[in-house]
Amino acid sequence: MMNKKFGYVRVAAAVPELKVANVDFNVEEIVKEIKKLSKDGVQIVTFPELSITGYTCGDLFKQDFLLNKAIDGLKFIVDNTSNLDIISIVGMPLRIKNKVYDCAVLFSNGEVLGVAPKTYIDNSKEEGRWFSDASTLHTGVVNLFGYDVVVGTDLIFRDREDSSISFGIEIGDDLLNINNPSNELALGGATMIFNLAASNELIGKYEYRKNLLKVTSNKLVSAYVYASCGVNESTTDLLYSGYAGIYEKGRLLVENDRFNFESNYVVQDVDVQRLINNRNNELSGDTLKEFRYINVSIEDKNNKLVRNYDIYPFVPSEESLRDERCSEIVNMVACGLAKRLKHIGAKKCVMGISGGLDSTLAFLVVMEAYKKLGISNDNFIGVTMPGFGTSGRTYNNAINLMKSYGVTMKEVSIKEASLQHFADIGLDPEDRSVTYENTQARERTQILMDIANMEGGLVIGTGDLSELILGWCTYNGDHMSMYCVNGNIPKTLVRYLVNYFGIKETNSECKKTIQDILDTPISPELLPPTKDGKIAQQTESLVGPYVLHDFFLYHFMRYGASPEKIKYIALQVFDGMYDEETITKWLKFFIKRFFNQQFKRSCLPDGVKVGTVGVSPRGDLRLPSDADSSDWLDI
Repeated sequence: MMNKKFGYVRVAAAVPELKVANVDFNVEEIVKEIKKLSKDGVQIVTFPELSITGYTCGDLFKQDFLLNKAIDGLKFIVDNTSNLDIISIVGMPLRIKNKVYDCAVLFSNGEVLGVAPKTYIDNSKEEGRWFSDASTLHTGVVNLFGYDVVVGTDLIFRDREDSSISFGIEIGDDLLNINNPSNELALGGATMIFNLAASNELIGKYEYRKNLLKVTSNKLVSAYVYASCGVNESTTDLLYSGYAGIYEKGRLLVENDRFNFESNYVVQDVDVQRLINNRNNELSGDTLKEFRYINVSIEDKNNKLVRNYDIYPFVPSEESLRDERCSEIVNMVACGLAKRLKHIGAKKCVMGISGGLDSTLAFLVVMEAYKKLGISNDNFIGVTMPGFGTSGRTYNNAINLMKSYGVTMKEVSIKEASLQHFADIGLDPEDRSVTYENTQARERTQILMDIANMEGGLVIGTGDLSELILGWCTYNGDHMSMYCVNGNIPKTLVRYLVNYFGIKETNSECKKTIQDILDTPISPELLPPTKDGKIAQQTESLVGPYVLHDFFLYHFMRYGASPEKIKYIALQVFDGMYDEETITKWLKFFIKRFFNQQFKRSCLPDGVKVGTVGVSPRGDLRLPSDADSSDWLDI
């Protein structure tokens, strides 16, 4: 079992079938659900507010019979789940020192672990007619079944083996209070919040509730597990929909279908390690509240995740959102470049156009910046620099792209200059080593820099985030520019951005060119093509699939995941695409190059950050160039 090792906890929000005030029926249903969920590997489950009795009992809460029946019902549930390694949280009315409280009760393995009363009583719902708020509770223990059990709003439950796996409780509209308990619980260390709720349904409330839970989980940098009363509650005046949802730092992981008369639940693996890493970087402040920390046993009983991860984490899976994201990125990057041009009073940009994805994106971004500034396209100087590996396909695409936008074109062959350089330094032209390749990259950069000096313009860099992470660039060659527009955009997203331009393009010839660029294999074209003129040097055959590297990059940098955890996730995400040997090989390659290529990232040109991951030495990544990767390679 490895789930808990990597910080995963399987949680559930359950909405059982219910009969108002029929405790015997309700507890039978709760026991059934707990048994099902335990078989599914769930480690913690919450039920709705007052789930043992029903939320809508009204003045029946004043009856000793119902209160005593609720105690009996709780004991029935505890006794009939005593052999199960699952922590359950149920709602019930509980009399403590002559006052009745709306409570959440936690239990596992036949033992009640704690009781949390509702902090704020909503008098607009007449809750104050039946319940007292937690401020009137002047004891820290309550006797249940002859045992003293901790009670209070100051309880945080944590795994006895890993204290980062910790959680607290808030009940219903506690969430809506200005000083809601979950704020303090999060500051006190709780990484998961469970809410037992009774939220009635109104027009528009569904979206409001979802947005509230997203914002709350994001603000708290926590998982938020929410279960609300269902349609079997009384419909005298209100309807309850039985909403259940699990959220994690602003993201909805899973939700149920509302308005279900039968018992139902949602299950998800929440990533506590991810939350802790985010808290280290984002959550500030401390709490003045004193908490009691209750150690509990959260048994590790899962191996395979139920959680879904995107193969392309930098690319939204929904097409509408993807287009929106692409538009936003293009605007951000274009505005960044426009600001720089405006600041220095320049109109001209100089760039090498290869006919590949990266240079195409950078070119199209410059065109957008020119639109914003009202600069004519002929101020752009696109330079083709054919070398030993330039294919007819990429060359023609570069020419066609520039012609369609009416930019100024130059062609400077690097072949003779490179051969002269080989002769000067004593390199055999048949020696296809790294020097053979880097000579060409540096020659191209020199040409661009000198043309920019002649024209009074900026050299625009085209290298993307994935290349910079791997160090797949020639130091002081394509590594360097005067402003880099692609430096914070990963390779998998570059393709979608170029496609975005292609979709909105109205010129049919331009659209055709962009499509052919998208279909061209990724290559630096530094080695001669094959006899039939095809590209011989394909990047992904040398450095591995960019879909893997971008996946590694996202989880490594965005969430600080260990290589072992990344491999664990990748084996499930890429099941059927890449085997364990392939994933391990390229993950080690990624880690090794991430460490030993930092010296290249220590001196990067300016360029705006567009996403949550960046490598600027002035911002997101302060990594020593001499850090040793040995421990990270032990996977």
